[in-house]
Amino acid sequence: MPNIEDGCGPGFLQLCAQDNMTVALPSLPSNYFHLLRQQGLGDHTRPLIVFTPKSMLRTKAATSTPAEFTQGGFRPVVPDQTVDPARVTRVLMRSGKVFYDLDAHRHSSDLSNTAIVRVERLYPFPEEELAAELSRFPAGTDIRWVQEEPENQGAWFFVGPRLHRLGDHAVGCVSRPEAPAPAVGSARRHAMEQKSLVVSAFR
Repeated sequence: MPNIEDGCGPGFLQLCAQDNMTVALPSLPSNYFHLLRQQGLGDHTRPLIVFTPKSMLRTKAATSTPAEFTQGGFRPVVPDQTVDPARVTRVLMRSGKVFYDLDAHRHSSDLSNTAIVRVERLYPFPEEELAAELSRFPAGTDIRWVQEEPENQGAWFFVGPRLHRLGDHAVGCVSRPEAPAPAVGSARRHAMEQKSLVVSAFR
């Protein structure tokens, strides 16, 4: 399965129109299971594109309980149930494994004013689910889309206009600067950039 970090994600999103495919980035094993089950048993069949980086296999936080497999179904949006909505001043929206870096930094820094919403499906874009999630937070909440990719290569150009249509919230993007290549070619530099990206998402 393709990895959105290799730059192919925007190419698939450019092909999305008229309900012609599903593009998803499940960050939970149970959500991945329900996505595949939905694809196999659902009445509306269309090509399914799933981005699942191999590094999530080593991420201990990426786990689900047995009950999460046997109950419920695929969730295109996974709400943040760990924060008090009334105290939230910032909402970070993201797709893919960057959630775990953001969540780890939030806990280590004790930032209880920030919610992290998982957007598990990019197309069909879950406007109703996201609008319902944003309605839980105070008016004027700072909304940010966070992606690991450079600004010109991730999902931002696809999701940005759709997020702006959801309401009166100001929406910004936190990403690496625009670049001609999807990777920097150095593991050490990537780690440094990733740390800077995560910290800047909370500023």
